[in-house]
Amino acid sequence: MNALPQSDLNWNLLRMFYMIAKEESITKAAKRLGLSQPSVSNALQKLEAQLGCQLVFRDSRHFELTTRGDKIFQECREIFHSAERINLLVRDAEEEERGQVRYQIISNLMSPMMDELLRLYHQRYPSVAFQSEVQNSQAIVRSIQQGRGTIGFCLLAAPLVNLPSIRLFREEFCVFCGAEHPLFGQESVALRDLQREPFISFACATEGMGLEPMSVLREGTRLGNRINGLSTNIEEVRRMIVAGMGIGILPLMAAQDDIRRGDLWPIKITDETIGADVYLVHAPREKLSPSEQKFVDIAQELLAIYPNMV
Repeated sequence: MNALPQSDLNWNLLRMFYMIAKEESITKAAKRLGLSQPSVSNALQKLEAQLGCQLVFRDSRHFELTTRGDKIFQECREIFHSAERINLLVRDAEEEERGQVRYQIISNLMSPMMDELLRLYHQRYPSVAFQSEVQNSQAIVRSIQQGRGTIGFCLLAAPLVNLPSIRLFREEFCVFCGAEHPLFGQESVALRDLQREPFISFACATEGMGLEPMSVLREGTRLGNRINGLSTNIEEVRRMIVAGMGIGILPLMAAQDDIRRGDLWPIKITDETIGADVYLVHAPREKLSPSEQKFVDIAQELLAIYPNMV
């Protein structure tokens, strides 16, 4: 006999048969379905005729599926269980959040909090797209102040007066030299000796952009009187330090692999660590899109749950 086309399957009849087989009784199935016993019995006969095979042995003393009936019951169980799971997925579901979150961020910012913020946001709102742009701290603040950006992650000495600023964590920095440098391996170095050393600098740190810790440190210690290398890219600054061209400042966490390999050496110049606070700066909430507002809310949620996350 030719197979019945899938489009001709009567799903209502299949559902009735599934309930008959599940209840092991036409009478009980009729009660569960809210139908009369003759209607359910008639539906079973129609399905058997449509499929061209017997599904249930008709015996008033006991209920039993035929071999084909049992196989079809197993398939129906998978089908209708899947339908139930789909129903559970959409039950009481809120409208899925769509949109885009655009943010500006300083280069090579390494932080478990940042990673968790992105992970948790994507888990809750998987249809929202992200776009990031790397800028220095002053450019990020200026962009948000001028309305060209809405969210930024930057280094600040203190919260801004005219923009919402959420302190996230403190990023530690250190002065480094490469394996080819004469200071490599020395436990401590006097500041006056470092002041005579050639310096590898971020370009922004030579342009008066005081928001960067490199600028603050150089101004306070008078390092970098003679600059041997200059770049706006942290990887290029790192490359020149590793090559022994001079000393320079790098984020401590970002340099851990280089320290373990022996490519970089952290130079201790004071008992205090060099660091700068990382802030989430954003436009006033009324200027944020709903997706961006949720992003800021999750950042504040994480701070409340993990106040010491770094």
